[in-house]
Amino acid sequence: MAERVGVDAQELERPRWRLVGPGLLAAATGVGAGDLVATLVAGSRYGYALLWAAVIGCVLKIILVEGVGRWYLATGKTIFQGWRTLGVWTSWYFGPYIVLWGFVYGATAMSSTALPLQALFPAVPLTVFAVASGLLGLALVWFGRYGFFEKIMSVMVAIMFVSVVGSAVLALPNIPDMLGGLVPTLPEGSVFYVLGLAGGVGGTITLAAYGYWLREKGWNTPQWMKVMRVDNTVAYAMTGIFVVCMLVLGAELLYTANISLQSGDRGLLDMGVVLEDRYGVVWAKVFLIGFWASSFSSLLGVWHGVSLMFADFWANFRKKADDLTDDDAPGAHSAPARAYMLWLTFPPMLLLLLGRPFFLILLYGVLGSLFMPFLAVTLLVLLNSSRLARQWRNRWLSNVFLAVTTVVFLVLGVNELVGAVTGG
Repeated sequence: MAERVGVDAQELERPRWRLVGPGLLAAATGVGAGDLVATLVAGSRYGYALLWAAVIGCVLKIILVEGVGRWYLATGKTIFQGWRTLGVWTSWYFGPYIVLWGFVYGATAMSSTALPLQALFPAVPLTVFAVASGLLGLALVWFGRYGFFEKIMSVMVAIMFVSVVGSAVLALPNIPDMLGGLVPTLPEGSVFYVLGLAGGVGGTITLAAYGYWLREKGWNTPQWMKVMRVDNTVAYAMTGIFVVCMLVLGAELLYTANISLQSGDRGLLDMGVVLEDRYGVVWAKVFLIGFWASSFSSLLGVWHGVSLMFADFWANFRKKADDLTDDDAPGAHSAPARAYMLWLTFPPMLLLLLGRPFFLILLYGVLGSLFMPFLAVTLLVLLNSSRLARQWRNRWLSNVFLAVTTVVFLVLGVNELVGAVTGG
């Protein structure tokens, strides 16, 4: 496709950027409790020394998501439809991955959302909160329209902002040390922490969902390109603020006191205990509410955005790539999307009760380690192809940044793949 055929630009509504857009949804969905813990641990181990890596990580996400959005606006085809043009192998990877990923992620998301709720209300079992979180997320996405979903996510982000930024301000960050952390350094043993901060924070399958949210928002022609870029940049700048604030908490409250955290999402419960000791029980509860908002926003974003991706996959993977159009991508209330919402909600409840089978987790780890490299490599190919009008193809600087992003994710993917196979 060399040119995008559409309505005369003068006949379209003049694009205007608004504070809340699809970018905020992608950013809020991608930054879950696990990402916040990873940043806390980096701060607790190295202070502000890795702040530069966290900043680079936000820049990498801006580049990737801008690529996803540019592809959709310039071609009118979803990212899955773009992958199809690269060969049927993309469907044979993406299909099993999205099914298995959803099964395991559903249990993870429900558990993560339940943890802070149980800390706030200890008398209620964790499983009850987990099941209730999944059902609530299903109901909100099943019955709500895109505008309603956007408003809920905005509230979640506002709660996160008050909790995380407020906690960082209370911790009285050391500004000179923070500025020093912007100078790239590699403390001993920090290489994979650097790669994790650069590639892991806010980086999931939901990055690829951005184009679907653009369509739901009604931003669907090249005329929206500048608006999309502002939306994406502002959203991931917000992610950067969260990351910096969590690094501040790790550096000021954990690094200086030599306090370690539990692994996984439970590390945020430890952070709540530290905050209670320092600032009292009220602020500890505020932080736990922020923990809940972070987890629940990720749950909602996946129930909505990844269901759109699955519906697109289901409707299109048997067609020839050249025959695919934007009309072939079903909406959030289509039967395939709702089937995937159910898949995210009910089968994973078995994992909450029975634990997680070793082989399933192994396969999940293997496929998951390949997704971000898959996204980066395929974007590098698609955004340089003749399917885009020349004005929307990558410039040399974009290629350099996207190539660096690809290398980072390939290294991270290989490391995660080795860890998944060896159990390390």
